[in-house]
Amino acid sequence: MTRQCVVKIKEIVFIIDLKNTKTADIVWQNLPLRSTLNTWGQELYFFVNFTCQLENDAKEVINPGEIVFWPKGKCIAIGFGKTPASIKNEIRLADKCNVWGVTNFNLKTLQNISSGEEILIEQKT
Repeated sequence: MTRQCVVKIKEIVFIIDLKNTKTADIVWQNLPLRSTLNTWGQELYFFVNFTCQLENDAKEVINPGEIVFWPKGKCIAIGFGKTPASIKNEIRLADKCNVWGVTNFNLKTLQNISSGEEILIEQKT
């Protein structure tokens, strides 16, 4: 059975399916996570109090719906469009990140979320 977590930001709620990776295991073990969001272009991110090693398949350009952990910055990021580092319309992160989950939710819905909003991620039971 796939591990899933629920993300809540204001009135927006969506599900993330966790991948079978070390980073996903660490995120899962640290749930629930409650934090304050920051924005960087069309990316939301927040800092966490755990670390993960950079995985072999880490990447800077992600596909829509991929949820990542940035090892150097110790944060989780949700990219949904252009960032200051993007070339054309790609979702380019600040650095290589580990993809630990994926959602089929339309993340473009997050474009009206501002820095300072609260995020809650918890295990789906």
